Amino acid sequence: MREVLVIGHRNPDPDAICSAIGYAEFKRRTGLREAVAARCGDTNERIDFILNTFCVPSPKFVADVSPRVSDVMETHVLSVAPEATATEALSMMDNANVRVLPILDAERRCRALVSVFKASKFFFPATGRAFDSRRVIGTLRSLTRALKGRMMCAFEPDREDDLILMIGAMKSSSFLQRLQSYPPEKLLVLVGDRTDIQKHAVEARVRALVVTGGLAVEEEISALARANEVSLLISPFDTATSAMLCRAAVPVRHVQEEHFLSFHKDELLGRVRDVATASAFGAFPVVDDDKRVVGILTKSDFLKPVDRKLILVDHNELSQAVNGADQVEILEIIDHHRIGALRTQQPILFRNEPVGSTSTIVADCFLRYGVELPSSIAGVLLSGLVADTLNLTSPTTTARDAEVLARLEKLAGVNAKEFTDKLFASGSILVSRAPAQAITADCKEYVEGAWRYSVAQIEELGFDNFRQRKAAVQEALSTYRERHAYLFSALLVTDVVEQTSLLLLAGDPAFVETIDYPEVEPGIFEMAGIVSRKKQLLPYLTHQLVRMPAPKP
Repeated sequence: MREVLVIGHRNPDPDAICSAIGYAEFKRRTGLREAVAARCGDTNERIDFILNTFCVPSPKFVADVSPRVSDVMETHVLSVAPEATATEALSMMDNANVRVLPILDAERRCRALVSVFKASKFFFPATGRAFDSRRVIGTLRSLTRALKGRMMCAFEPDREDDLILMIGAMKSSSFLQRLQSYPPEKLLVLVGDRTDIQKHAVEARVRALVVTGGLAVEEEISALARANEVSLLISPFDTATSAMLCRAAVPVRHVQEEHFLSFHKDELLGRVRDVATASAFGAFPVVDDDKRVVGILTKSDFLKPVDRKLILVDHNELSQAVNGADQVEILEIIDHHRIGALRTQQPILFRNEPVGSTSTIVADCFLRYGVELPSSIAGVLLSGLVADTLNLTSPTTTARDAEVLARLEKLAGVNAKEFTDKLFASGSILVSRAPAQAITADCKEYVEGAWRYSVAQIEELGFDNFRQRKAAVQEALSTYRERHAYLFSALLVTDVVEQTSLLLLAGDPAFVETIDYPEVEPGIFEMAGIVSRKKQLLPYLTHQLVRMPAPKP
């Protein structure tokens, strides 16, 4: 198992971040070493204040967990250099039981592919091109390497030649007659220990003479070859085998596939699947941002399971989860919200409790099972708890929250009230962010039958910051609602000091008319005593939806 991401909802609030950090620590300490705290949205000033206070790094940012090419590609890339011979490439493919190899340069950039199919067309030319079966392309050095032979003498051994293969298995007179049919500098002659044939070839100044069977060469022939600048090679194989290996000494660039498909390692697997399966190629180089090959993808790789798993905290609806959550395995859900529509492929651990924060549940895991809770993690969990319960003043608060908070204060060495005051004074989202960002900082999407809508919340010390930016916030909320085609978008601005809120609503007029709280300004309602989105506002909005006529199909 490569990685298990413990991750909160989109547009994370402090509880989502803190519970992810805490539960990842709990899982690691109870045996799941692969657990990693993650987030799928930006932090804010209050979250940063928490992390800095307790010296805890921000969770890993993961915008999308959809399977990618890098999740299934083969990272051990077998490749050949452009100067490699077909013999070397085919031998490597045979040993590894693959049919395609990338040809990589010194910078590991793919120049072409070499495949069994393309090579076979060179070694077994089509009917009518039988002469091509005698064609030998390569250098004397690559030829010697393919034959596993040795050079007795060689002239310009690194010059690439396009030669004609001739086997000296005939009478001397017949061989002399055949020699006259071709330019001698284009001939590669293979012969055994027939010294008369060897001598005729050397005297004719052929490009190279290959003596097969590992047989000794008479000194007279060796001296004559050096005098006539005829390269002389010794092959340990018989003539038939040597002839075949000479053909296979061709550099791979002469049998390469110059046109090929490659994919970036971060491309979504779903997007490349159809292109890859429809392609005639059997394998595809995988590259990084610098076009360097980092993997190889084959069609069978699409059948591999993706080794990425999730543990969801502080939410249980896919509409609020990180992108791609529906395409990977979910192992656990730890939450304190209502249960939404989420189906899994197998039974999972689902811990959902009616308490004030998910951080309460996570802290309880440490306490209940006697797992050591470091002071820094205790401080983080305390932060998530007081942020979500407004230091136990929210209607969502339970006796269990109070019990857990008392334990966390001792473990973290922190006074909850003093810390809460500092936390909410640490930064106003309305001041630090543009309106379009502020209204989505803690925003969740909900689905009720055919209706889709969003509910966000901003917690402030008083309403002064809101009143100064009211018009811009309302405009941003209306734009957000239209862009997502929601029935409505709601924003609850809560004064944590006075324990009261203002509700901003942009939506279908028929729904807006159902709101029976005092409308202090167009689209702004006073909700005295309402501070909880989960336990107060959301049930109210859900109830009001019942009064809406069913949407037209």
